Amino acid sequence: MPKRQPDLRLRDAALLFAALGDETRLRLLRQLAEVGPASISALAHNFRVSRQAVTKHLQFLALASIIHGKRAGREHLWTLNPARLAQAQRSLEIITRGWDDALGRLKAHLEVELE
Repeated sequence: MPKRQPDLRLRDAALLFAALGDETRLRLLRQLAEVGPASISALAHNFRVSRQAVTKHLQFLALASIIHGKRAGREHLWTLNPARLAQAQRSLEIITRGWDDALGRLKAHLEVELE
């Protein structure tokens, strides 16, 4: 049996949800959503972790294309990528539809069994 090539869309979705699966990263995203573009210093101010730790979380979010960073003078400003978050929402909607379909089939099967 030939080895299956991994689905690039699944790999991309896995990276996206791995990035979203951390409380600190979710708090950083919420902060960016509330205040808009912000520097590492401004973002790190509200966390009990080091600035270096915040930087690593921001880099992981950037690797997953959830945020973008750019230089503004001496600072590095981070902004949300709404299109990437919309991809996460679409992925969850597909998963939800799959579960709804599976539950509907289970319900129909059980109703036939009980008749």
